[in-house]
Amino acid sequence: MAGGRAPARRRAVLAAVITLILLASVSFLLSATATSSSATTAANSPASRLAVVQRHAEDHAAVLAAYTAHARHLSALSASQTDAFLSISSRLSALASRLSVSTVGALEKEVKAQVKRARSLAGGAKEAFDTQSKIQKLSDTVFAVGQQLLRARRAGVLNARIAAWSTPKSLHCLAMRLLEARLANASSIPDDPPAPPPELSDPELYHYAVFSDNVLAVSVVVASAARAAAEPSRHVFHVVTAPMYLPAFRVWFARRPPPLGARVQLLSVSDFPFLNASYSPVMRQVEEGNRDVAMLDYLRFYLPEMFPALRRVVLLEDDVVVQRDLAGLWRVDMGAGAVNAALHTCFGGFRRYGKYLNFSDPVVQGSFSPRACAWSYGVNVFDLQAWRREQCTEQFHRFMEMNENGTLCDPASVLPVGLMTFYGKTKPLDRSWHVMGLGYNPHIRPEDISGAAVIHFNGNMKPWLDVAFNQYKHLWTKYVDTEMEFLTLCNFGL
Repeated sequence: MAGGRAPARRRAVLAAVITLILLASVSFLLSATATSSSATTAANSPASRLAVVQRHAEDHAAVLAAYTAHARHLSALSASQTDAFLSISSRLSALASRLSVSTVGALEKEVKAQVKRARSLAGGAKEAFDTQSKIQKLSDTVFAVGQQLLRARRAGVLNARIAAWSTPKSLHCLAMRLLEARLANASSIPDDPPAPPPELSDPELYHYAVFSDNVLAVSVVVASAARAAAEPSRHVFHVVTAPMYLPAFRVWFARRPPPLGARVQLLSVSDFPFLNASYSPVMRQVEEGNRDVAMLDYLRFYLPEMFPALRRVVLLEDDVVVQRDLAGLWRVDMGAGAVNAALHTCFGGFRRYGKYLNFSDPVVQGSFSPRACAWSYGVNVFDLQAWRREQCTEQFHRFMEMNENGTLCDPASVLPVGLMTFYGKTKPLDRSWHVMGLGYNPHIRPEDISGAAVIHFNGNMKPWLDVAFNQYKHLWTKYVDTEMEFLTLCNFGL
């Protein structure tokens, strides 16, 4: 009997253990279910829904407020979009402030509708503020115009309308408005200004040369350089433009003289009698109809003849802004034989002479190294005494004669013939004097820009165009005289 009772007791104990395990498992599952249920209930509570909805409303209100700030800078065509941004942003902000536990059910649907509309508007507006999209559109436009120019050249029908494509309508409008003002006030702005004062040819002063037909751009160059100068009255700007734009320049600078006592001399080709077809191959090729040669750009190769009393001249392009006193450029040691001081632009195998010259031509191959480092226009210090001594103008004439058919280099650009003319005669300029790329590179380091004496908007995205980079444009527009009434009349988006 005792032996029979022992197995029975073991079976009873085993059954009890299994029962306890089952009860523990059921208890755990029930508690987990209850916890999950309570968590779900908490997530669906009005307070939780309120927090989520309020966060969404505030986030989208902030996004729409940011787009509103951008939209204000768009033209009148975007006014309706600006109103829509303001309206939706204000509604979302108002809804966010009205949300509470008691109203969450009623307002949740309205908030979702407004958020949906905000996303739609933001998505539609994104393209307008996307830099890469701007670059692509500009690239497509440049390519299309280039194809039109190519077809026109082949057909022999280039005319004034093609030249007009390269200049925004607002700049044409500005020139026309200034000419109208000149005609309306002929007595106050004489056709023949008085003889230039002697200080305009004083070699002890700081002399600049600017070749341009863009009066607005030149006004920024002069204003920025004068305001950055320690002694503005010692800085003289010689501005050379096309004869048709000279009256417009005279009106602008008569109404808005250079600040702080700086001086401006306004000139055109007709002021230099030596510039004729018998002396200059540039003038001869222009008269013969070579439209690849832009006369105004090529006049820089006649600086010693234009200003015979001067010893040193700084050449500035019209798309630069001066941020620091440039008087130090007149103290740069040019060294023996150097005529030009300029920013060298080569790095690795890029931007060397091989990129700009045709080394399949025997003259180029025998005269230059394809590995020689190229340099840039924008800020150039020219020692005019060394220029005369080295007979650089005569060398330039020889290259222009040999390149009449474009066999040596592209005649549409003045840089290649400059590289040939000043080969072995160009001194590297310290990079702090000249920072380039603000017209094509959106990733220039801010410290490089702030530390530069001159910033250069070289490239297609000029600061006076709508496609200019927003992060750089203010560096240029702060020197624009916005009180000049013609700017408003010509719809400059400044």
